[in-house]
Amino acid sequence: MAFVPIYILILGFTIIIDYFAGILIEQSVGKKRRGYLLISLLANIGVLAFFKYYNFLNDNLTLLFSNFGYSNHIPYLSILLPIGLSFHTFQAMSYTIEVYRGNSKAERHFGIYALYVMFYPQLVAGPIERPQNVLWQFHKPHPFKSENIASGLKLMAWGFFKKVVIADRLAVIVNHVYNQPNQFEGVSLLLATILFAFQIYCDFSGYSDIALGTARTLGFQLMKNFDRPYFSKSIAEFWKRWHISLSTWFRDYLYIPLGGNRVSHSKWYANLLITFIISGLWHGANWTYLIWGGLNGLYLICENTLKPITRRISQSLGHSVSKSIGLILTFSLVCLAWVFFRASTVDDAFYIVTHLFSNIRASLKIITTTNLGTTKYEWVVAILALITLFTIEYLQGKQWFRNWLNYQPIYIRLSLYYTLVMLIILFGAFSNQEQFIYFQF
Repeated sequence: MAFVPIYILILGFTIIIDYFAGILIEQSVGKKRRGYLLISLLANIGVLAFFKYYNFLNDNLTLLFSNFGYSNHIPYLSILLPIGLSFHTFQAMSYTIEVYRGNSKAERHFGIYALYVMFYPQLVAGPIERPQNVLWQFHKPHPFKSENIASGLKLMAWGFFKKVVIADRLAVIVNHVYNQPNQFEGVSLLLATILFAFQIYCDFSGYSDIALGTARTLGFQLMKNFDRPYFSKSIAEFWKRWHISLSTWFRDYLYIPLGGNRVSHSKWYANLLITFIISGLWHGANWTYLIWGGLNGLYLICENTLKPITRRISQSLGHSVSKSIGLILTFSLVCLAWVFFRASTVDDAFYIVTHLFSNIRASLKIITTTNLGTTKYEWVVAILALITLFTIEYLQGKQWFRNWLNYQPIYIRLSLYYTLVMLIILFGAFSNQEQFIYFQF
């Protein structure tokens, strides 16, 4: 229990450093400004590195030393990773960086700055905000507005539906397979991998919807974090739609400072790889996450290299056919990368990848006679929930549907919301509940 006050003290220490660093950066010129920024960044990165990566680095040092016949005497520590530390750290760093760049004024009110860093709706899993987007909102009064309450609750309900009714149903199957992948092959592994793609999307975007909805009921507007990513026709488009706040963070604070695409092709590709590998490391202290990030970087490199060829193929096939192929290919590549994200170890991940299409006929027969850790009832619920997800997300991209829904009688709209809430209550009370996946980051 002593860990909790220690973490609060460390968190308070970094908040104080960043608060004064922002003011000093704004008041200083030349090298002093850079020095204050460096102090802030080192404080935040130091806390993150200690809590999240100390034992990971120590384990790899032990392995490295053992290969040369040496022993590693650095002690292993039992460190509890605070929930949402990576999100808090990145939001704090964005503040001092934006003040340094002149895009945001330093906040003089300590309480408001602390609120920016610790704003509870998005504290544990984002979105990762920028100071110029939200600090000014904390200075404004927020009177009661029924439209904010209504739209916020609707968004929260949709988020809870994605989490409780879809993600937690799919988690039963995914966990059953991925916790013991060597017991499965072929269709079972393929199905679990595809279902994980929707599990993590509904889990994470569900939390984002809840966070945005909660903030909206209080009168605050947070940035959109997901934009129907599985409707992407390329990997580049996928990363413009998936975890937008983190993607833009790495773009603005790492990729572009490295040179972005305004350099030679070899340097550009190196910038992409570095950015995505560090993004993978941000997600977790495990080689599986680094490989996941590296794979996505390689996807983008190949996509850019092959762009002239794919453009000619697209023109010859026609818009609709090339769009469909793009959707399928992008989703397939994303799912392949998700294997490394979800697998417990690198060995498990490579086993899954190499057995996804093995013994298809035999595994198809087995899957019809086994429930993969769940019941037929939950299978039906999961399938219906996914159909609902696809339908709603497809219609969300249609302006005519939004206009049509807004003009429907109140009893029709209320019946839809009532059904949504009842499903959330039903599955929340009587089915298994999983922790939000991104709480561990």
